[in-house]
Amino acid sequence: MAVGAFGSYARPMGRTHGYEIALRWTGDRTADYRSYSRGNEVTAPGKPVLVGSADPAFGGDASRWNPEELLVAALAQCHMLTYLALCARDGIVVTGYTDEASGTMEEEPGNTGRITEVVLRPSVTVADGAAVAKAEALHGVAGRECFLARSMAFPVRHRPVVSA
Repeated sequence: MAVGAFGSYARPMGRTHGYEIALRWTGDRTADYRSYSRGNEVTAPGKPVLVGSADPAFGGDASRWNPEELLVAALAQCHMLTYLALCARDGIVVTGYTDEASGTMEEEPGNTGRITEVVLRPSVTVADGAAVAKAEALHGVAGRECFLARSMAFPVRHRPVVSA
């Protein structure tokens, strides 16, 4: 039985999980690079439509989510969920959690680029002041156990603040 953030809920290793979405471009033609719509919709059964676009630096609509923002959001959410599971397993009562995460993308020659780093800045409140040190330490464990952070080819850094 695998032991991790999910404690007694751990499942046997080797299981696989599938994630399927539908992506639909909402534009109508790519007449030229500067003027075509980058608008799109991401859907999955039973979930609200997620409206997306490109980063405004690449002709996108700033009012819509871009892939880079979604990647940062997914990493922040994965870290939080892993962290909360660890705290619950260890009997640490978390009463508040926010994060001000950021990501850095560097453009490279050949009209390409890559995310080079994501920094998570969780601010956590715990019910018991005696648990602050342990709660801080669990961010490191969460960083090692978060499924998404483990999948990235760039560092996902943590700068937590924990208070009681």
